[in-house]
Amino acid sequence: MFEIELDDIIIPLLAVGLAEMGDKTQLSILLLSSRTNEYARLLLGVMLAFLLADGFAILVGSWVNEVIPVHLVKVVSGLVFILFGILILKGESEDEETGSLSAKGAFVSGFSMIFLSEWGDKTQIASALFATEYDPRLVFLGVMIALFVLTVMAIFLGRYLSHRIDRKAITRAAGVVFLIIGLSFLFSAVAPSAFAVGV
Repeated sequence: MFEIELDDIIIPLLAVGLAEMGDKTQLSILLLSSRTNEYARLLLGVMLAFLLADGFAILVGSWVNEVIPVHLVKVVSGLVFILFGILILKGESEDEETGSLSAKGAFVSGFSMIFLSEWGDKTQIASALFATEYDPRLVFLGVMIALFVLTVMAIFLGRYLSHRIDRKAITRAAGVVFLIIGLSFLFSAVAPSAFAVGV
């Protein structure tokens, strides 16, 4: 008989919720939501990415770092963020309307950004570790509730800002932030190996 231990849901929910608040993931969602009216599609893409990345981590447990070469995923994630940053800035300079995301674009952008940036992220690693201590099904439920609530908050904040701040300014800021996040991914992937060579 399956018994529900509230700690198995609440502890991962609170830990992941606090860890994700203000994280690059939430910032990315906020910026994407300020560039589209397709909020449901964006939410769907983001949650599908979280479902796959964090669900996988929970299934695999603490072995997630051995299964996925984290430095390689960080390089790919960094390049994707940089590409998005360049495309956003290029679209903004060519045409003010080019900066908006279509329904398909909102889903694909939300999914690809979050799916790639979650691998090796503290949320994914925490989910994997919680799954070794608590019931994995309840950990999954707690983690997904936390990520859903934070994603909805980021989307609403992005929507709020897009109606109160000049859209071109938001687009420029989004492009620059994505470039910075991409460069930070690349640096974090290269830095450990550089230190290893130096030692």
